[in-house]
Amino acid sequence: MPQISLPTEGSCRCGEVRIRISATPMITMACHCKGCQKMTASAFSCSAAIPTAGFEVTAGEPVIGGAHGDEIHHYHCPRCKSWVFTRMVGMEWFVNVRPTMLDEATWYAPFVETYTSTKFPWAKTGAVHSYPEFPPLDAFEGLMKEFAQWNSANGENAKM
Repeated sequence: MPQISLPTEGSCRCGEVRIRISATPMITMACHCKGCQKMTASAFSCSAAIPTAGFEVTAGEPVIGGAHGDEIHHYHCPRCKSWVFTRMVGMEWFVNVRPTMLDEATWYAPFVETYTSTKFPWAKTGAVHSYPEFPPLDAFEGLMKEFAQWNSANGENAKM
């Protein structure tokens, strides 16, 4: 698995909303919950948690779509409706970016998969950790440290 090359940019499907990432992901995930399945029209959604300071919208004005709750805001392109990123209230230190929106995403692999209790039996992600629902919040510090080691080791192996 190659390393992410920073900075990196991407866009929604039509290109109206453009994003830029200048920080290494804190963790990568695949979510099999029914909401993600419906929003992606697929078996799971992919995400990379990016420190907020390393994320910016460089063009366009994303709008909230998907779930319109008080705790989670899914941002979409107003024109093509692509789901570009998510912000969670009370967790402003990171943005969950959809790596499929990036111009170059061959570096992406999910480290954690969530909501495996509702996944399709044939859906395989290769994630290192699997959780039947969402991992406990107190597990994330350890998961992020382990991800950094895993990501670094996989990047070194890809260079050999």
